[in-house]
Amino acid sequence: MHELALTQSVVDAVCEHAAGRRVHAVTVDVGVLTAVVPDAMRFCFDLVAEGTLAQGASLDLRSVPGAAHCRGCGADFSVTDLVLLCRCGSADVEIRAGRELRIRSMEVSRECAQPADAGKIRRA
Repeated sequence: MHELALTQSVVDAVCEHAAGRRVHAVTVDVGVLTAVVPDAMRFCFDLVAEGTLAQGASLDLRSVPGAAHCRGCGADFSVTDLVLLCRCGSADVEIRAGRELRIRSMEVSRECAQPADAGKIRRA
């Protein structure tokens, strides 16, 4: 189950970039060719996020369709699995999309700003 390691990396990166602020939501692009099972990643997210700044955050997984280009005939076509054959029969193809696994966005709490003179004590 590689989803656990992938999800751990996502949570680590999100918490690092949150810079101490609470994370409320995370959106991740997942290519169809990554072999990630969305339900497994959601389950792992809740486990891995426990006790971190991302605890209780929602996880939105967005599927990225696969796309390839045939070097033989020049056709562009969609792919849904790792059987990479062009309609012309060529296996000389270049994957152009579908292997993504990236954090698209995250929603964090806004820090309360201190007034500019908060560190100064005024005496009358």
